[in-house]
Amino acid sequence: MNNFRIKRFSLWISCLLVVSMLAACSNSGGNSNSGSTESTGKNEATTKPTTTAKTEEAKPLTVKIFAGLYNDAPDMNNAYWTEWQKRTNSKLEMEWVPSGDIDTKMDLVLASGDLPEILSSPDASRPALINAAKNGAFWDLTPFLGDFSEYPNLKNNLAENALKYLSVEGKVYALPRSRSRVDLGLKIRKDWLDKLNIPVPTTLDEYAAALKQIVNADLDGNGKKDTLGIIGQGVVVDDGTVLFAAGFGALNPTFNDEGGMIETRLTPQWDDMIAYFRQMYTDGGLPKEFSVMKRTQNEELFRTGKAASYTNSIWWDDEWEKENRKTQPDAKILNLLLKGPNGDAALELQTGVSGGYYISKKVPEERVKQLLKYLDFTASQEMTDFAYYGIEGVHYTVVDGQKVLTEQGVKEVNVTSKGAGVLAYSKWGKVISASGTKEFNDAKMKEVEQFDEVGKVNPMKGLVSATWLNIWPKYESEWKTMEAKAIVGQITLEEFKAYTEKLRNLPEMKTAFKEFAAAYELFTEK
Repeated sequence: MNNFRIKRFSLWISCLLVVSMLAACSNSGGNSNSGSTESTGKNEATTKPTTTAKTEEAKPLTVKIFAGLYNDAPDMNNAYWTEWQKRTNSKLEMEWVPSGDIDTKMDLVLASGDLPEILSSPDASRPALINAAKNGAFWDLTPFLGDFSEYPNLKNNLAENALKYLSVEGKVYALPRSRSRVDLGLKIRKDWLDKLNIPVPTTLDEYAAALKQIVNADLDGNGKKDTLGIIGQGVVVDDGTVLFAAGFGALNPTFNDEGGMIETRLTPQWDDMIAYFRQMYTDGGLPKEFSVMKRTQNEELFRTGKAASYTNSIWWDDEWEKENRKTQPDAKILNLLLKGPNGDAALELQTGVSGGYYISKKVPEERVKQLLKYLDFTASQEMTDFAYYGIEGVHYTVVDGQKVLTEQGVKEVNVTSKGAGVLAYSKWGKVISASGTKEFNDAKMKEVEQFDEVGKVNPMKGLVSATWLNIWPKYESEWKTMEAKAIVGQITLEEFKAYTEKLRNLPEMKTAFKEFAAAYELFTEK
């Protein structure tokens, strides 16, 4: 039986309205396709495969997970998922949610209080998620984990500081969705650069100039100037936006005169990035519709040769090149390493943790222990290798010493198939394409080998300010609107900078910045 379940959106809306009305009444009286470490031998964590978590004679453990859907909805009875459940001695009941909708639907689920047993979130920093943890929606896993003697894979196979990024007020509320630090690449169509005799950009200014040339050329040969430049940027603070902000120094810890640590999006350096986007918008490198374009739409545009540049995980390059070559035979994707005006790399490293698995407090304590055993086993090297490649002879074959996916493997082993377990940390996990050749993957690792050295992690990752969680939702919508207005020229840059300066100087913001500074000091202490 296919366990794919779809919650009715209208039910979530209803739940949210009920919760909102109750909240209003109470207030009226006052106030987140790749190669595993096995294929490269390069892993920053010491992975020790442990397979003792399953007992063949035991009855399969039913595991219910709310998780992101990044590919077509899978058949849970296919060879991959059948083998996953066999190896983990589990019976999965997955509630797949399309990736473009997961944040909205997760907020609705959190507001309704009708939580799944395990909630998989690709972003552990969402205010609604942190507040839910603080309000008792999820189990504090700290006492369960103890000294990790019962969970050897979680002890040995996670990225450094993985659980710090999933903690709130010193308590561990989730287990990680392990992913590599080198993940995102600012992609550009290298064949288009070559066709227009444009040198590979090395600075943000050169990049903007290249896009200006590309959008004014007829590269797809349809007789129209309809090629888009950079997609996926703008008022939505997506991964690509933060990557650009890094180039302007926004990922350097920034403090005000009172010692408070300014949240990344309110730094003066972020304002400088908005000025950069404004000029790019004027030049046509940023599409007119940027503020309303969805993630799925952006991916479709880039993979079908309609856009020149896009930021996403490097492991997509092989698949997207092949897709583009159906209509543009010379398609070639390159991940750029650009420098900003002060020499900062326009590159964001990840933490090794792409969100986490949260266990609802409604789950009985004894069952929590069973679910933790399941999740620990999914962090073994055995299950990690399986998650990346599947079954030999079915999902992959070995060519020149490297595992290469078969046609069935490409269909069944993908981003979504990694959504039911923790997995071990892998340095090149988001770089290598399991469908790519050894030659392709070796070249791709060479292309991005400097990324881990020059990139930076957003210093706000893992930091929690109670004041910020309470006040930012009041300003976020207005802030996004002001960003969009500044980019399209509806307000001046001086007006936008005055607006963000006003926000920075609000008393409650200053309180939040002090809390961030204290949290940063604790997080970074040895």
